[in-house]
Amino acid sequence: MMLIEQTTVPTEALPVQALKNHLRLGTGFADDGMQDGLIESYLRAALAAIEGRIGKALIARDFSWTLEEWRGGAEQALPVAPVANITRISLLDWDGNAEIVPQSLYRLVQDTHRPRVQATGYMLPQVPMGGTVQIGFVAGFGADWGDVPADLAQAVLMLAAEYYERRHEGGQRGEGGLPFGVVTLIERWRTVRVLGGAGA
Repeated sequence: MMLIEQTTVPTEALPVQALKNHLRLGTGFADDGMQDGLIESYLRAALAAIEGRIGKALIARDFSWTLEEWRGGAEQALPVAPVANITRISLLDWDGNAEIVPQSLYRLVQDTHRPRVQATGYMLPQVPMGGTVQIGFVAGFGADWGDVPADLAQAVLMLAAEYYERRHEGGQRGEGGLPFGVVTLIERWRTVRVLGGAGA
């Protein structure tokens, strides 16, 4: 399996000014624009850390997921949530020749934690022997920072501020390196995997 992020979070969608305001309260952060690149890098790092921990895409973007076979015959859970739409499903043979699967053969089952591709008939299309299936989809709460749930948005700001304030330190704190307050904010969003079954 291989998950590829086809598009990145655009700079204009990141809360650079909000983090600068947050930092200015405690650090006397100079509003000269000189550190915007640094602020952006810590926001992207915090975003990636939280998305990885909870299995969610906060800002909407395109993904491509390649599988060698379906985990279940009639449905397949997707690796990131929430999913807005499936852009394509392609079956690739051994030589890489692609066949687009008609949209009439599948549907998206939207779910906050475990969105799924589900067959409209009895089974999903068979993957060619020695080939793969590629699923293109758009995942994320929305295109703008305002679309991100408030607790997750606050967690990103807190973690980015932590990265900035402790940028000269190498120690880890909290669960897996996350501050306790951040862990508390994201806890309800974490995806629970059940036995790694067919839908996992």
